[in-house]
Amino acid sequence: MTLGQNIGATPKFGIGQSVPRTEDPRLVQGKGRYTDDVTEEGQAIGRFFRSEYAHGILRRLDVAAARAMPGVHAVITEADLQGHGYADLGCSVALTGRDGARMIVPPHPSLARDRVRYVGQPVALVVAETAAVAADALEAIECEIEALPAVVGMEAAVARDAVQLHEEAPGNVALDWSWGDAEGVEAAIAAAADVVRIRIVVNRIAVAPMEPRGAIVSFADDRWTVRTGCQGAFGLRAQLASTMGVPVERIRVLAESIGGSFGMKASIFPEHVPLMHAARELGRPIKWINDRSESFLTDYHGRDSVFDATLALDGAGNFLAVGLDGTGAVGAYVAGFGPAIPTMVIQKNLASLYRTPVASIRTRIVLTNTTPTTAYRGAGRPEAIYIMERLVEEAARRTGRDPVALRRRNMIRADEIPFLACSGLTYDSGEFEPLLDQALERADWSGFEQRRLEAQRRGLLRGIGLCTYLEVTAPPGKEMGGIRFDAKGGVTIVTGTLDYGQGHAAPFAQVLADRLGIPFERIDLLQGDSDQLLVGGGTGGSRSIMASGEAIHAASAKVIEQGKRLAAERLEAAEADILFEDGAFKVAGTDRAVALVDLAMEQPEAMSASLAVDTPPSAFPNGAHVAEVEIDPETGTVRLDRYVAVDDFGVMVNPMLVDGQIHGGMVQAIGQILGEDATYGPDGQLLAGSFMDYMMPRADDLPGFELDYRPVPARTNALGAKGCGEAGITAALPTVMNAILDALRPLGIHDLDMPATPEKVWRAIRSARADRAA
Repeated sequence: MTLGQNIGATPKFGIGQSVPRTEDPRLVQGKGRYTDDVTEEGQAIGRFFRSEYAHGILRRLDVAAARAMPGVHAVITEADLQGHGYADLGCSVALTGRDGARMIVPPHPSLARDRVRYVGQPVALVVAETAAVAADALEAIECEIEALPAVVGMEAAVARDAVQLHEEAPGNVALDWSWGDAEGVEAAIAAAADVVRIRIVVNRIAVAPMEPRGAIVSFADDRWTVRTGCQGAFGLRAQLASTMGVPVERIRVLAESIGGSFGMKASIFPEHVPLMHAARELGRPIKWINDRSESFLTDYHGRDSVFDATLALDGAGNFLAVGLDGTGAVGAYVAGFGPAIPTMVIQKNLASLYRTPVASIRTRIVLTNTTPTTAYRGAGRPEAIYIMERLVEEAARRTGRDPVALRRRNMIRADEIPFLACSGLTYDSGEFEPLLDQALERADWSGFEQRRLEAQRRGLLRGIGLCTYLEVTAPPGKEMGGIRFDAKGGVTIVTGTLDYGQGHAAPFAQVLADRLGIPFERIDLLQGDSDQLLVGGGTGGSRSIMASGEAIHAASAKVIEQGKRLAAERLEAAEADILFEDGAFKVAGTDRAVALVDLAMEQPEAMSASLAVDTPPSAFPNGAHVAEVEIDPETGTVRLDRYVAVDDFGVMVNPMLVDGQIHGGMVQAIGQILGEDATYGPDGQLLAGSFMDYMMPRADDLPGFELDYRPVPARTNALGAKGCGEAGITAALPTVMNAILDALRPLGIHDLDMPATPEKVWRAIRSARADRAA
């Protein structure tokens, strides 16, 4: 006896199938709801008056004329925020220094208090009826700033005579951090047959997502609603509540369509507090949207570190130790995830997939009169792998070893897994050497010298670069899995990760379809509403498919458990005799069954499930990438001619989306290598404050990417997934830079810092030729 019409209905799309992103038709038709697309009834417009100086004493701020203008509802200064219990902005991480002292987090006011410390720092908020009135009011504000010398570079920040940014941070050092066995590293260096030392510069870049930062803030019924692009509604709500000094229940965060973030929108920003204050004081919604110039200045930047790196090898080429001593610039304030990146994240990823017996890192976190830094795609993983792969490549060249053979000698073998790395993490899976062989064959590594000779005949320098990597993804935390049925046969997934361009709806639906046998087209995704969440770790660190996937898997198990009880009642059988398979509950040994979908339509609330889970331990995606470039020695122009990638991401829920993630990451790496550079003048003025000055990668900068996979399922999570969102940028930085250096090495050029702009490459070639001629 079959009850219901959905018996035998199988999911159209399950785990492992390439399913198009379900969001795209809505987005490409302009039907997305980004922050600026929303207009609240009665909303006013907010604009920020910002510092034009990188460093100075705020001597006078007169807003009287602006406040008196028709159509201006308020001008908020730091003085207006006093006495309301608001806290200064904090930092998303807590670190301890070498001396055991906690990291110094100098006061970070939402609006400048007595000093300005970077160009673009908010000084006042204007709230007006229209954008035009707000712009006029900004012009009416009188502000006198006594300019102080700007501290821009890392070396300048720690110079003996450097101007101090904050009295709380002597010497402009917020943290002197160390990790590992420094004595062991020194002993290994002393005993080594070969020691390679290089200086690695990872330049600062602007994040430049498609959608600038913005928010619409309203206050009603003693509660705020903050509509904004972010990376996790649940986490941002907690940060806002802590800063405003109110319970989390008094804040709702909404995030619908989000035009990119790449780590930058993961935390609170200064603008949030005065906007929330003004919305409560005025009793009406306030919309604020940065323009692109403001975003270049004030969206927290990425990268910006310098490391002196050392690799010690024995006579056979075995790695003995790796040591780093460097500096990370976090800008004018310790904010977001900035200090974690050149410290603890590099620490976890530095050893990569190599047997490295001992390692140590020392990092100084320094303050400069520049925009604060935070996470940017990869957030320490690209830095760590870039450092390690540049070291390995240089070691091969200096010791006369083949770079492939040197990597192969030091790779962790499959029979050594699980492997306890010097980072303290245990790698659970991977086939690193066969994966390398697959990449070399796909790239025709052995035929490269013929291609180099052919390029020489055309007057070009051709180089090939290799990177083998392992990165650590998905730090453990908590996540929500919610499955909500309705009486019409639909089902909605609720989870605390947040799609800001990744395309979560399809793969999450695939997981649920696979687990419960629900047709893919019946499944929707609800995200970005803090009121709907039990917990939520947000999206970042390549965690989403593992965190939300684990939570959806656990919620599915609860649905099955509940369904067995309800099916037993419906089928008049003992619960112990109910089996679940192919999307239906069946009585063992009989033809009696009821489809899960039919049971859920009848009793949607009883079948729905919501729970919070502890997310699984980190996973370890890995791969081998090969790139070839051609350089015109007369112009310094670098052309990326070919790129091959072979990666292990474990079980790929949606291979098509994996391809897209890898493409995007590689493009961002190529942008940083070829031109992206958020550089400052000596006065602290950003020299690349628009797309006229800031190079972005374009389609004609790119080759056709050749992607392949060698998946080995992870043993750390229910799906067997490893995460893929940041692997492309992690691997491409050293791959392409090693190719550029390989092309230049015949000229005697052994080092070049990113970005490899035509001018920089041309000057290096010119200098090398002059040295040879001398």
